[in-house]
Amino acid sequence: MDKLIMDTLTFDAKTRNGPKALSPDTILVSPLSLVPMTVANARVSHLVTLINGETLIDTPDSIERERHLRLSMNDISEPRDGLVVPSEDHVGKLIDFAEEWDQGAPLLIHCWAGISRSTAGAFVVLCALNTNSDEHALARALRRASPTAYPNRRIVALADNVLGRNGRMNAAVDHIGRGLLAEEGKVFSLPARVTG
Repeated sequence: MDKLIMDTLTFDAKTRNGPKALSPDTILVSPLSLVPMTVANARVSHLVTLINGETLIDTPDSIERERHLRLSMNDISEPRDGLVVPSEDHVGKLIDFAEEWDQGAPLLIHCWAGISRSTAGAFVVLCALNTNSDEHALARALRRASPTAYPNRRIVALADNVLGRNGRMNAAVDHIGRGLLAEEGKVFSLPARVTG
């Protein structure tokens, strides 16, 4: 049985009030459309934007500029002309940012739909912060929190290499599968630290 203490929530655009009273060491994942509401209602202190360069958002007023990591990339797993494939540099910056997060207030990770790049980012952050935790347990926690999560395989593979997980991160996301099809995911949360 997974030994993960879960403080999980989900909500979507129909929800009038977003998350409140979250543990400060919470990781949130969101589609672009729900970033403003999530930042405001969850009192987010750190923001990760994983989106194509033409859609990069400005840093919200409530977040200090140095606490907003903006990574320009397309949601692809192999190089394509005119598109930016996720790179080891992107993943390295994400891991460094996660490790510098003081966990004094929630961290929000978003992409366009909240399904692929952002869920890969959340999985990478979980693996980076929980160096001795089982990758399959972390991936199952991601799946329980988001039935639509379909982590970008290239981001996961690059992180697997950078973190020295020897293919276990790749195997874990392969094991949880594609997830339910959706145009946009709901906001969901995960605890930053695994206990037990």
